Amino acid sequence: MAETIDASRRTWIKKAGALLAASSIGPIGAARAQPVGAASRKLPAVTAGSHTSFGPLRRVRAGDLEVAYVEAGPASGKPVLLLHGWPYDIHSYLDVAPALAGAGYRVLIPYLRGYGGTRFLSEATPRNGQQAALAVDALALLDALKIETALVAGYDWGARTACILAALWPERCTGLVSVSGYLIGSQQANAMPLPPKAELQWWYQFYFATERGREGYARYTRDFVRLIWELASPQWRFDDATFARSAPAFENPDHVAISIHNYRWRLGLADGEARFDAIERKLAGFPTIAVPTITLEGDANGAPHPDPSAYAKKFSGRYAHRLIAGGVGHNLPQEAPQAFAQAVVDVDGV
Repeated sequence: MAETIDASRRTWIKKAGALLAASSIGPIGAARAQPVGAASRKLPAVTAGSHTSFGPLRRVRAGDLEVAYVEAGPASGKPVLLLHGWPYDIHSYLDVAPALAGAGYRVLIPYLRGYGGTRFLSEATPRNGQQAALAVDALALLDALKIETALVAGYDWGARTACILAALWPERCTGLVSVSGYLIGSQQANAMPLPPKAELQWWYQFYFATERGREGYARYTRDFVRLIWELASPQWRFDDATFARSAPAFENPDHVAISIHNYRWRLGLADGEARFDAIERKLAGFPTIAVPTITLEGDANGAPHPDPSAYAKKFSGRYAHRLIAGGVGHNLPQEAPQAFAQAVVDVDGV
């Protein structure tokens, strides 16, 4: 969609990007971002849909959660943490994981809170979907697995979490791959209204702001998720078997609560947890990211996403942006696994 977006939508995206830049604390940085170089090594061909299963699901206690995750590749390999988005799951990386494992990486793909086999350790823990909570989950997982540094990569909620780790804990990140670029947000920024066509793109956010929306998502979860897949990736012709592999992830008992809280928190309609206030204050300043980064965008992304020009200056280190052609939508790692996996390798090569 990056090449076919209409003029009015370009206008609001650029305005939103200008607002983000103007809201940043401090200068962008003394040095302009330097481009990421050519690929250090080319991966073998990766075909979307060529894999249908992972190895056994593993579990580890990490922070508030018992995290369910899959792992591929040698235990001695460089760690790569792959984070999925909403409403998707770990199967977005079915073809990416073996490609990276074959290249010698230790690949870790967790179910986020509210998805799949991941569970809260205590019933008393708030079912909180705010951005800081998910970032702290990712850090806790690295700590639990005794991983000091990892390359982090993701899309949608996963890209936002990866960006937060790279911005606030760069000592833990060797590099970043982020679909749709710089996705760190704040309640203050989200309070600003957008032009009507832009607001229309967020229809589900407003639906979730109502109790009718919460009940509707709970009652029709699978139908809702499938609709989002179709709208966000209008040219992705996924089959029933592909959807069926991911659908059980949304039966997690906390999935609806986490999803609803995430979108209500963004609009200031739900409180976050006080323990994350300091993190959110830092994020509200839209900190720059200095670790080597490649951002990706599909040419047919039907979900709301910023124009690359709006966030390029948020990356002050080695940086490149790639537009992935061929009708690629929002779920880029599953639709274009070759491009996603190659970006990971190229960032590591820096």
